[in-house]
Amino acid sequence: MKRIHLWAFFAALTVVATPIAAQEGLKVYISADMEGVVGAVTSDQLGPTGFEYQTFRRIMTKEVNAAIAAAREMGATEILVSDSHGNGENLLIEELPQDIELIRSWPRPLMMMEGIDASFDAAIFIGYHSSTTNTRGVRAHTISSGNLTSVKLNGMPMMEASINAAIAGDFGVPVIMISGDDAVVEEAHQIIGDMEGAVVKESLGFHSARTIMPEAAYDLIGEKVRAALGRLDDFTPYVMDGPVSLDISFKNYMPAELMAYLPNVERVDSHTIRFIGVDMTEISKFIEFTTSYGVGITP
Repeated sequence: MKRIHLWAFFAALTVVATPIAAQEGLKVYISADMEGVVGAVTSDQLGPTGFEYQTFRRIMTKEVNAAIAAAREMGATEILVSDSHGNGENLLIEELPQDIELIRSWPRPLMMMEGIDASFDAAIFIGYHSSTTNTRGVRAHTISSGNLTSVKLNGMPMMEASINAAIAGDFGVPVIMISGDDAVVEEAHQIIGDMEGAVVKESLGFHSARTIMPEAAYDLIGEKVRAALGRLDDFTPYVMDGPVSLDISFKNYMPAELMAYLPNVERVDSHTIRFIGVDMTEISKFIEFTTSYGVGITP
């Protein structure tokens, strides 16, 4: 089959925008990951030991700033940003606008959605990636690429975006826009539903992509944020009705064996545990405990 040019691929996914009216006094939540930012493909960009990490911290920050600027254009007066990748200390704080607030580092009861509450009008996901059960996507994983092979809610395989959308849904907040590669945008549409998607790169494999350039990505992110906030009434929260069943599958046997010592945890199979939570807030706290606790943690 003849391969389409990249510019045509992205153009086909971009709807020509019509003039849209701003609303006043909007409160917007932005959760930012890093694997999905423009050009990111390997650990060389994604952690402090990588030779391109400092460059991609700046690119991540500029993608977030593009979303902030567009949200302001559309009437946002309060914006909370969650630095949700790796150590939670990636965004260059000195390059963010002075009138926003920022969530940094871990642990957090609501994980990548810490600080979300019912006062927000919308949530936006920047730099996201597809799930660990997806056969496509740059750096595809769910929560922990090193330790987990599956995360399910009520029997459905989840991606980070859908877990986070369900947390926002507990507070009645819809997710209206996501950016990342083509795989994450497609998967988010399938699981969560309608939202604007900014495709900044085409996945060629776990560690490869065909990418647009950063300035083009910033423009596209701004365009999609404006489009999303311009039709805010079209979106509904992604709600996971309780009680919520959480299945976590580990790559190794021992975590499942030890977690099953807890009286509220069932070992479903050799690698999988099940926890029933009353709502997504309780589920979020359990996931954070499961993936963060170690007897040797300090201080």
